[in-house]
Amino acid sequence: QVQLVESGGGLVHAGGSLRLSCVVSGSALNTFDMGWYRLDTGSQHYLVASIRDGGIGWRSPSPNYVGYVKGRFTISRDNDKNTLYLQMNDLKPEDTAVYFCNTNPPRWTWGQGTQVTVSS
Repeated sequence: QVQLVESGGGLVHAGGSLRLSCVVSGSALNTFDMGWYRLDTGSQHYLVASIRDGGIGWRSPSPNYVGYVKGRFTISRDNDKNTLYLQMNDLKPEDTAVYFCNTNPPRWTWGQGTQVTVSS
């Protein structure tokens, strides 16, 4: 029922920027904590960034990031558009991977992801 469609990836040089988008259909996004995940050479989806939003007024988004992207990536969401974003700045070759969105922890079927490739 829930569909995840990621977009915004591409090929950039080191130091460049990309903005990834994830459109969720089939579920109300504002009831879930969300995250961006990555796949590189393995088959495991690793959490890169997360953001809270359970639709509770006092609950702050509390974005969180894996150490190597702190200061470079920014996760955000637009619940009215059912969309999750990842702004990626100062990209490095080690950021190269396929990026996916999902709940945190993941509970929906994975989408196809979007490829990010960073050249030296």
